[in-house]
Amino acid sequence: MTTPADTAPRIPEAVHRRRWAILGVLMLSLLIVVLDNSILNVAIKTISTPAPTGLGATQSELEWAINSYTLVFAGLLFSAGLLGDRLGRKKVLLGGLLVFGIGSALAASSGSPVELISFRAVMGLGAAFVMPATLAVLMNVFERDEQPKAIGIWAGGVGLAIAIGPITGGVLLDHFWWGSVFLINVPIVIVALGLMIWLVPDSRDPKPGRIDPVGVVLSVIGLVLLVYGIIKGGQLADFTDATVLATIGAGLVVLVGFVVHEKRSDHPSIDIDYFKNKVFSAAIAAIALVFFALMGVTFFSVFYTQSVRGYSPLQTGLLMLPLAVAQLVFAPRARLVVDRFGNRATTTAGMLTIAAMLAAFAALEADTPIWILEIIFFLMGAGMAHIMTPTSVVIMQALPREKAGSASALSNTFRQVGGALGIAVLGSVLSASYRSGIEGDLPEAARHEAGESIEATLGFAAKLGPKGDALIGPANDAFLHAMHVTALCGAGVAVIGALVVYLFLPGRTPTKTEKETDLVSADH
Repeated sequence: MTTPADTAPRIPEAVHRRRWAILGVLMLSLLIVVLDNSILNVAIKTISTPAPTGLGATQSELEWAINSYTLVFAGLLFSAGLLGDRLGRKKVLLGGLLVFGIGSALAASSGSPVELISFRAVMGLGAAFVMPATLAVLMNVFERDEQPKAIGIWAGGVGLAIAIGPITGGVLLDHFWWGSVFLINVPIVIVALGLMIWLVPDSRDPKPGRIDPVGVVLSVIGLVLLVYGIIKGGQLADFTDATVLATIGAGLVVLVGFVVHEKRSDHPSIDIDYFKNKVFSAAIAAIALVFFALMGVTFFSVFYTQSVRGYSPLQTGLLMLPLAVAQLVFAPRARLVVDRFGNRATTTAGMLTIAAMLAAFAALEADTPIWILEIIFFLMGAGMAHIMTPTSVVIMQALPREKAGSASALSNTFRQVGGALGIAVLGSVLSASYRSGIEGDLPEAARHEAGESIEATLGFAAKLGPKGDALIGPANDAFLHAMHVTALCGAGVAVIGALVVYLFLPGRTPTKTEKETDLVSADH
C-alpha cells in the first residue's frame, strides 16, 4: 500500500510567495514539449510531400518520426524522474531543455526522413528530463490543499499547447519551409531557461533511489520491438507475417523480462508495489488508454481534413481549436466536478464522451458539414479535461511528496506509451484497411508504394497527370472506410477505459460540512 502525502506545511515562505510565477515558468517548459507534438501533427502531410516541399516520408516513416520521440521519451522517463529526485529537479529541467533545444535545431535542418527520425529521438531525450521535473517541482512549491488547483491549471496548459501548436504550425507552413515547425522551439527554450534560472527553486528526494540501467535498457528495447512490429504489420497490411509476429513476440518477452527484473531489483526503475494500489493503477491505465485513443485519432484526422477535405495546414490547425479550447476551459474546473460527483463518475463520464466522439468519426464522409467535426473535437476536449485532471491528482497524491518525480514519471510514461501504441496500432489499422481498399484500383507494379497511404496514392496520381484523376475518388473512399474502422477501434479502447475507472476509482468523498452534519445526526 502506498503512503499518503503528508499534510504539514513544508514550503519555505519565499518560495510560497512566488509559487504562481513558478507555475507559469513550469507551464512554459511543458508548453514546448507538448507544442512540438501538436505542431508536428499538422505538418505530417507536408513532410510526406516529396522534396523540395517536404521529405517524401512514407506513412511508416511518419509514424516513426512521431514514435522515435515518444519511445525515447517514455523509455527514459523513469530514470529522468529518479535523476531529478537525486541530482535536483531544477538542474535536470535545465539540462533537459537545453538538449531539447539542440535537438529541435537539428531536426529543422534534416535532409531525409531517417535524419528527422534520429533528431526527433534527441528531442525525446531532452523532453524526458523536462516533463517529470515540471510536475515534481509543482508538488514541491504548492501545499497539498492547493495542489489540485495547480495541477488543474497545469493540465489546462496542455490544452493551451494543443491549441497553439496546430495554429502555429499552420502559420509557419504557410510562410516558411517545413523545418520551421521545429526551429520555433529554440527561442522558447532560451526564454524558459532564463526564467527558470531566475525563479525556480531546486528540490530533491532526501532518500533517492539508485539508477537501474538494466531496467532502462529492457524497457526501451521492449517498447521499440513491440512498436516496430505493429508499424511493420500495418505497412505490410499483414499481421500474420513471420517478421511481424517475431518482432511483436520478442518485444512482449523483453517487457515481461523487464517486469520480472523490476520485481527482483532492490533499486527498480518502477516500484511494482505502487500498482498494488488499485486506485493508482486504474488512474494510470485511464491516462494510457485515453492517449492511446486520442493520439491515433489526431493522426488520421489530419489526413481527413487535408487530403480528403482539401484544407490547408493553417485551416486544419484552426479546425482543431475547439478540442484545445474545451481542454483549456474545463481542465482547471474539473476539480469542482470531482468535488460534486467524485472521481469515479467524472472520469467514467469523460471516458464515455471520448468513446462516443470516436464512434462519431465513423459517420464522417467527404461532404459532411464541417461544424459537425468541430462539435466532435469540442466534446473530445471536454471529455479529456475531465479525465486528465482527476487522474493526475489521484496519481500525484497517492505517493509521498519526496517521490513526486517518480509519480510524475509513471504518469507521463504511461501517457507516452499509450500515445505511441495508439499511433502504432491505430495507424497500422488505418494503413492496413486503406491498402486493402485501394489495391484493386492501382497498377500491380505500383501497389506496394502507392498503396501505403492516401498521400502516397495522391502523389502517384499526380505523376500520372490527367489519367491520375480517376484515382482520387477511390483513394478518398478507401481512406474514409479505413478511418471509420480505425475510429471504431479507438472507441472500443475508450469503452475499456471507462470500465476500468468505473470499477476501480473511488466515488465521491464527503465534504467536511457533510461529515459534520452526519456526526450531528448520529448524536441525535
